[in-house]
Amino acid sequence: MTLPPRRKMVRPPTGGSEEGRGKPARLKTAKMRTPSSQAWLSRQINDPWAAKARAHGYRSRAAYKLTDIADRFGLLLPGQRVIDLGAAPGGWTQVALERGIHRIVGVDLLPVEPLPPAEILEMDFTDPACGDLLVERLGGPPDLVISDMAPNTVGHRRTDHLRIVGLIDAAVDFAESVLAPGGAFVAKAFQGGEISEVLTRLKRSFAQVRNVKPPASRPDSSETYIVATGFRGRP
Repeated sequence: MTLPPRRKMVRPPTGGSEEGRGKPARLKTAKMRTPSSQAWLSRQINDPWAAKARAHGYRSRAAYKLTDIADRFGLLLPGQRVIDLGAAPGGWTQVALERGIHRIVGVDLLPVEPLPPAEILEMDFTDPACGDLLVERLGGPPDLVISDMAPNTVGHRRTDHLRIVGLIDAAVDFAESVLAPGGAFVAKAFQGGEISEVLTRLKRSFAQVRNVKPPASRPDSSETYIVATGFRGRP
């Protein structure tokens, strides 16, 4: 007797949207990737904030860090002038444009795909000519300076931290020299003793200074954000 052909049992898909997966996704191949690269890619694939950014069309998950800060502190108001330091890949600039900011100039060492009407300069922020050029292109003093800059690391914890603090100091110097009265400053920082010195310095020139950690910042990261509002001028 000839038996009928057996049917293949196919498990129905478990579903899941771009903003949430049912199970952690795995890399299909680890070929030509270092262990640290594999870990980073795996984390990105399974990161709900990264997935949410892709669904919304943001260029990076960092966009949600700025939206949280802006909502909490009343920043990014329509008509303001904004300077974006460390703009690549453009997520923070996207948020600013969404909120009615049409005069925004950014800078980064890396190239950034155009985001009109924003203007993004490809140059080193620490170049002495950069600060004046940013203000010139903006057409006047900024109401808000935002910085998501982070230096290239060398793997030595103390050295890397000092580089981070040095970059924050440079951003503070710039903000204090160009901000309009009542302006605000937002900058990425990392937990450490030297950050308290930066906060103390900012309290001399701003009415309110806070150190915050947005929900989109990974819990296991030492990353925080300095938010200074009510610029009073250099002491």
